Amino acid sequence: MAQFYFKYGAMNSGKTIEILKVAHNYEEQDKKVLLFTSALDTRAGQGMIASRIGLERKAKIIGEDTDVFADVKRIQEEQGTIHCVLVDEAQFLEKKHVYQLAQIVDELEIPVMAFGLKNDFRNEMFEGTKHLLLQADKIEEIKTICWFCEHKATMNLHYIDGKPVYDGEQIQIGGNEAYYPVCRKHYHHPKPIEKKEDK
Repeated sequence: MAQFYFKYGAMNSGKTIEILKVAHNYEEQDKKVLLFTSALDTRAGQGMIASRIGLERKAKIIGEDTDVFADVKRIQEEQGTIHCVLVDEAQFLEKKHVYQLAQIVDELEIPVMAFGLKNDFRNEMFEGTKHLLLQADKIEEIKTICWFCEHKATMNLHYIDGKPVYDGEQIQIGGNEAYYPVCRKHYHHPKPIEKKEDK
């Protein structure tokens, strides 16, 4: 029986490496996977799933008007059995997209694995994350450690010019240069940080 998985973690926890590994494992067994990512994530170019260690794959884009269920159903009818649907940057999805993913599991009986952040740099939940937590059959945390200590990172700290920022638009695309995984203590009591190019 197909299930709906949501795997979340703070920045730099290896979510993208994990999704690429899952895709590779399926394909090594000649099982077809479909990869999707949010249209909002343009760090490596739109429609690219790219990890910080240099691995990358092309993916289909989920934009505001995308019907993920209809797309997967059509592709399966045209190309044959889809063994798994993988979604990166799932925090950026809208509620309707999450329900379409659940529909893929329930009606097409294809497992779906979505990967993303739980909370933003303001320590508030993303719309996509909220509905993934409500709809997923299985929820798993991908762990990483705080940038400043050995505790588990549970939050994302945003820096601009070396100073922490707690206000602003929820969606601000960035990578290591802007966002850091931190524990609760260092989220509320952050340390100054050098810009990457200064190191």
